[in-house]
Amino acid sequence: MNNTLKVQRAIIGMTQQQLAEAVGVSRQTINAIETQKYVPSTVLALKIARTFGKPVEEVFQLEKGE
Repeated sequence: MNNTLKVQRAIIGMTQQQLAEAVGVSRQTINAIETQKYVPSTVLALKIARTFGKPVEEVFQLEKGE
């Protein structure tokens, strides 16, 4: 799964820590999602997308074959 988390954060000037606090996870979890080491749950993906005011498909994309 690909994501635009880092780009979305940069657009609004949000740190990993600020995003983590906004969605109720650790900064390390946000880092792991950004580096594609962790795939978020559906609930977490929806919370992250809502934080950015974007549809979940704009933040997270399936890779071909997934």
